[in-house]
Amino acid sequence: MNTELKSAVMATDRDAQYDNSAKRLIAHKIILARILVKTVEEFKGMDPLEVAALIEGLPYISAVPVEPGLTNAVHFQNGQRLVGFNTENQELNEGLVRFDIVFYVRMKDGLSQIIINVEAQKDEPGEYEILNRAVFYVSRLISSQKERDFENSSYDDIKCVYSIWICMNMEENTMGHIHLTKEDLIGSYEWKGNLDLLNIIMIGLAKELPEHDETYELHRLLGALLSRELTVDEKLDIIGKEYDIPLEENFRKDMSTMCNLSQGVKEEGIAIGRAEGEAGLITKMYKNGLSIELIASATDKTIEEVKTIIEGKEKSQEA
Repeated sequence: MNTELKSAVMATDRDAQYDNSAKRLIAHKIILARILVKTVEEFKGMDPLEVAALIEGLPYISAVPVEPGLTNAVHFQNGQRLVGFNTENQELNEGLVRFDIVFYVRMKDGLSQIIINVEAQKDEPGEYEILNRAVFYVSRLISSQKERDFENSSYDDIKCVYSIWICMNMEENTMGHIHLTKEDLIGSYEWKGNLDLLNIIMIGLAKELPEHDETYELHRLLGALLSRELTVDEKLDIIGKEYDIPLEENFRKDMSTMCNLSQGVKEEGIAIGRAEGEAGLITKMYKNGLSIELIASATDKTIEEVKTIIEGKEKSQEA
């Protein structure tokens, strides 16, 4: 494998590890609680520590498939049939699209529950419109509840769901709430039911970290957490001092891992850039009539290395 390709593979692997590390960091209950306090009406104004205590169990991280028919799994306990989220046989289902983070949280009454999905995106995708994907995800969170959270025709037992999307590298800091509304076309009959069952929250994070104020409090926190530029100490300083978040050892460890991976991705990117720049220069010299021997001498490479680079560039252009 040539150096350029090897560097690209390593960078891709580091990038995937970075994404997984970022998800684990966001999935800490105190961070999820901070998100809920700013996005879910039920929890607005609450102490994040109180909200964190309402999150049930451990959030599922990249473990639950989105695809219809695969979100749930049937289990048997003491002879009783139980239906829950499908988190088994991940190796067999490798390559499936999965929810980034999914969890249940109890409401303030301590009885009713809602289902939360958090998705982290490095930027707004170009191959599809992101809101369409968010609609699909939130619809799956509704439809997958059948036989898991309600049975047969007990539609009144459907739990409210939120799909919260964090999109980085946007032009400005934004937040939007997409949900069902009723528009009377003829008459004004009050149909029974809950319009609040389906909710999408879109959070756009600007490239520049905003100042800490009430409006952009969540944006600054998430921007600092997910930044590829800030050091571990800079991030911990913002999180600990400005947000008074307990910096437990596992939180520090996840933060350090993500920052190390971020630095690795940056270094690999620089290496690829240099390799591409050098290859371009060699190709240009060859097209301008310089002999392979002279190019090899000028670039401190062997004749075989120069030939390989030139042939590789010509094949890529033909493709």
